[in-house]
Amino acid sequence: METPRKTYLHYALAILVTLIFVLPLLAMLVTSLRDPAKAAAGFSLLPDGLHWQNYVEAWRATNFPRQFINSLIMALTVTAGQIFTSLLAGYAFARMEFFGKKVLFLVVLSTLIIPFQILVIPVFIILVKLAWINTYWALIVPSLANAFGIFLFTQFFKTIPYELEEAAYIDGASRWTVLWKIMVPLSKSAITTLFLFTFIAEWNDLFKPLVFTSTKDMRTVQLGLTVFQEQFKVDYALLMAAVVFVTVPSVLLFFLGQKQFVKGIATSGLK
Repeated sequence: METPRKTYLHYALAILVTLIFVLPLLAMLVTSLRDPAKAAAGFSLLPDGLHWQNYVEAWRATNFPRQFINSLIMALTVTAGQIFTSLLAGYAFARMEFFGKKVLFLVVLSTLIIPFQILVIPVFIILVKLAWINTYWALIVPSLANAFGIFLFTQFFKTIPYELEEAAYIDGASRWTVLWKIMVPLSKSAITTLFLFTFIAEWNDLFKPLVFTSTKDMRTVQLGLTVFQEQFKVDYALLMAAVVFVTVPSVLLFFLGQKQFVKGIATSGLK
């Protein structure tokens, strides 16, 4: 049983860690509601008023509706693609036996240490040859498969008893039926985990839209934020108001899927 002193120490550490994570969000909200002139003069965690007009002006300053649509199309399509490819590859690595499986799995995992920025030149050349630059294909296709998702599902499928599959095979089910009728319904937590990781990463991605698009109609929300940052001036109040718009979808998704996210991490060997 813990002593009161240790309990108080744990509470103090929990409060400290919470403050470290909450302070940037608080600073964002306070700055988004400050007078633009005062926000440009200096930083403060104390509000000098509630200037809700900042949100209206931030929304009008750039084409946010179009950028939200572009970001949603990119994030949702890439997420769906990664879930599909990771399910298939994860099941193959976890349940099927074939020549070179261990070596191939190590090769897949080794791609995790290669940043996308290193591959951008050959990828860009391929997209130019296909005439996909400044299209949704350029934002989606290069990210449809991911080694992390494959590893996640491989580890998760290994936790599912093989007897469930054997019973289905005895009843005449094919491997494809086993995957979609048994394994996928049992993988909701892993699917939610990969969905959150991938959607948030794609939603916050600045690099791909910056390199692979060239017109305002193809901009995403992350590129839209650059409107508030000029060479010698940054409108911090409007920028923070725009950041609030961009942050809300990710925060809502995380809270909605938090329970399944924690369960997926705990049951897939990543804890």
